[in-house]
Amino acid sequence: MTDDAEDDRLRAQRVRAARQDDFDEEFELELNDDGDDHLARMLAGLSETEGDQETLERHRYFKALFDLQAELVKLQDWVVHQGLKVIVLFEGRDAAGKGGAIKRITQRLNPRVCRVVALPAPNERERTQWYFQRYTPHLPAAGEIVLFDRSWYNRAGVERVMGFCSEEDVAEFFRSVPEFERMLVRSGIVLIKYWFSITDDEQHFRFEMRANDPIKQWKLSPMDLESRRRWEDYTRAKEDMFQHTHIPEAPWWVVEAVDKKRARLNCIHHLLSQFHYAEVPHAQIVFPERVHHPDYVRHPLPPEIFVPEVY
Repeated sequence: MTDDAEDDRLRAQRVRAARQDDFDEEFELELNDDGDDHLARMLAGLSETEGDQETLERHRYFKALFDLQAELVKLQDWVVHQGLKVIVLFEGRDAAGKGGAIKRITQRLNPRVCRVVALPAPNERERTQWYFQRYTPHLPAAGEIVLFDRSWYNRAGVERVMGFCSEEDVAEFFRSVPEFERMLVRSGIVLIKYWFSITDDEQHFRFEMRANDPIKQWKLSPMDLESRRRWEDYTRAKEDMFQHTHIPEAPWWVVEAVDKKRARLNCIHHLLSQFHYAEVPHAQIVFPERVHHPDYVRHPLPPEIFVPEVY
């Protein structure tokens, strides 16, 4: 087999695996409260030597994910029970997999307890404020978990690389952010910072997959395309950021994210390990008796207000 033919074969293999990941993402959303039984049925009859290896790996992934999500629910209950305040930052290059990990963390949690903050670019008024001011309204109260899909570290990354701020602004940020984060920690907030790390080749491949998928093309912005050209600038900015902001009170944790599924599992497992949580006992749920009124007559609704049953 020629080198070109081998390259084509490997690329086709990667494309097929990426499309399988897309399918699996939809499948994950189907895992509801009966998901464990569903997985048990899927795994029935499959041993370590039965079925193709790819199928076995997918089943192991689903089982591990579901088990970890069950632990996240326990952690959520513990956070509420103990009145903890938790912030988790997700940073990384475009297409590094931050959003996918966040989706798996929040998938089975109460949105009143665990919420996601993904702020747009600052408006004119916000650009005149103290830099951290637009983030502080989103900080957690007792019993809350806040996941930042990008954060104040935009200044050390995209803003710096794309020239949206001056080097003086960056220098001030590096002076301020360690103190800002120490202040958060002193106030009782648990602050955890993740950097999702991918290779140059993997980012290029994921961008190509987005460009060729009408459902995902919206994820590919002009800023993303420009980031490809400035890969090395982003690398230098990331290294500078780590040097100035990797502090004992709020260290950085790097998630190897070329393999999306392993990245999700490893991130969730590590997040859980940052807490000494325990299962919170709950009172048994007792449903009240249904109240019936013999004289009540249900009035019919006009047919024109119903959504047409096309499917």
